[in-house]
Amino acid sequence: MHDFSKSKILVVGDVMLDQYWTGRAGRISPEAPVPVVKIADQEVRAGGAANVALNIAALGAIAHLMGVVGKNANGKIDEHGQQLNDIMVAAGVGCDWALSDSGTICKLRVLSHHQQLIRMDFEHPVPRAPAEWLLHNVIEQVAHYDVLVISDYAKGALQCVEQMIAAANAVKVPVLIDPKGQDFSRYHGATLIKPNQSEFEAIVGAASTADEVVHKANDLIKQLALEALLVTRSEHGMALVTTQDSPYLLQAQAQEVFDVTGAGDTVMAALATGFASGMTLQNAVHLASQAASIVVRKVGTSTVTKAELDESIKASMRHKGYVAMNEDELLELVKVAQNSGERVVITNGCFDLLHSGHVRYLNEAAKLGERLIVAVNSDESVQQLKGDTRPIVPLAGRMELLSALSCVDWVVPFNEETPERLICKLTPDVLVKGGDYKPEEIAGAQCVWDAGGQVEVLSFWEGYSTSSMVNKIQTAEQREAENIAGERSSNQGTS
Repeated sequence: MHDFSKSKILVVGDVMLDQYWTGRAGRISPEAPVPVVKIADQEVRAGGAANVALNIAALGAIAHLMGVVGKNANGKIDEHGQQLNDIMVAAGVGCDWALSDSGTICKLRVLSHHQQLIRMDFEHPVPRAPAEWLLHNVIEQVAHYDVLVISDYAKGALQCVEQMIAAANAVKVPVLIDPKGQDFSRYHGATLIKPNQSEFEAIVGAASTADEVVHKANDLIKQLALEALLVTRSEHGMALVTTQDSPYLLQAQAQEVFDVTGAGDTVMAALATGFASGMTLQNAVHLASQAASIVVRKVGTSTVTKAELDESIKASMRHKGYVAMNEDELLELVKVAQNSGERVVITNGCFDLLHSGHVRYLNEAAKLGERLIVAVNSDESVQQLKGDTRPIVPLAGRMELLSALSCVDWVVPFNEETPERLICKLTPDVLVKGGDYKPEEIAGAQCVWDAGGQVEVLSFWEGYSTSSMVNKIQTAEQREAENIAGERSSNQGTS
C-alpha cells in the first residue's frame, strides 16, 4: 500500500488541548433542568494544528509541529501545554513551542452515551510576540520540508501568516491552508486553501450547487493567486478546483456518522501527506476522502492510522459494482492494487445487449489476475464502429450491467475508437482481447509489453453474438408484422 515514511511535513497553527469527561447521565438535576453526569473517565487529546500533526504521524509520515502554548509562573510550559507536548512526543511528532502568558487553549467536552452534552472553551488572545517567534522559526526551517501546512483556528498564533506563505514560496515549498475567518486575503499566494462549505460561502456568497461552487472557486483562486481550492461539502462530498485541470467533484462516502469533531484536521493531514509523497492533488483528495470516512465513525478528536486507511482502501476496492468516477481515480486504485502484489487485467468492448457469451468471456479474463477492469466504448464510439442504429443500450445502462457482475472490479468508459490511450495510461499487468487477433494487433499491446506486462487472446464462445441477437429480434419483429398484416388482409377478404 502507500508508503509515506519519507514525506516531511511542517505544521504551524493554533494548537489546543481537547479534554473529554465521560460518564452516565441517569437523572435530571433538582437545581436546574439539566442532566447530571457522573464522571467515570477523563481523557485528553490533541486538537487544532496538533491534531493535524498527529494524523500525519499516524499515517507514517514525518511531522513537525510549531504552535503556541501557555507558560506558568516560573516561565515554564504550563500543565495543559505539558500534557499536549507529552501526547505529541509519544506519537513521534517533533515540537517547537512558543510560550505565552495567555495560557494553553483548552476545550472541555462532557459526554454521555457517546453524545456531547456541553463544551466549555478556555482561551485568551495570543499576544504578538509568540506569533512573531513562530514566523522566525518557519523562516529558518521550512526549506527542510516537502509541504507546509497552516492550520488556522483564528486563535492568534497566525498573525504573521502572510510572511509565512512568502517564506515558503521563496524556497518553493507548497503551502496548504485550513482557513478561518472573513478575510481570506491573508492567504494570498498559497498553493491551496481548504474551506468547508459554510466558510466558503461566508467569503463568496451562496453556492448551493456544484456548478456554483466551481464558478466561485475559480474567481477566488484568481483573486488570491492560488493554485487550487478544495471545498469540503459535508454530505455533498468535496470539490477540488485548480488552475491546471478540470474540476474534481468527489462524492461523499455513505457512513454512519458518530462525531465530526476533528474531521477537517484529518482531511488536511491526509491531503498533505499524500501530496508530500508525490501524489497529484486529485489522488491526494481521494485519499483524504477515504480518511474522512473513517474518522467520522469515531467519537471525539481522533486520528486515522495508516493500517486503517490501507484497510479502508482495500475494502473500497473489493467488488462492489464499482464504476470509476474518472480515469485519475481509477489510476490511483490500479497503483494501490499493483503495489499490493495484485495483477490487474483489462479488457474492452461495446458490450451492447449483455449476454452469456460476454459473461463467460469476462469470467475467463478475470482468472488471469486479481482485478479486472472493463473499458467500455462510449455511445459515440459504438456508433463509429457499428453504425447509427447502435448502441441499443446507452452507456450508463451497459456500465451498470457490467458492474453488477461478480468477476468485474472496475468499469470505465472511453470515447476513442480504441482504448489504446487509456490502456497506456493505466499500464495493467495483463491485456486481454477476445477473437482471432494476433497479440501485436491489439490496441495498447505495445504499452503493456513496455511496462513488463503480458497480452492474451481468448476465444469467443461460439453461438453468442450481439449482432446475431439483433438480427433474430429484427427477423422476429418482421415476421410478426407480416403475420399481423396477413391476418388483417384475411379479415378484410372475409368481410
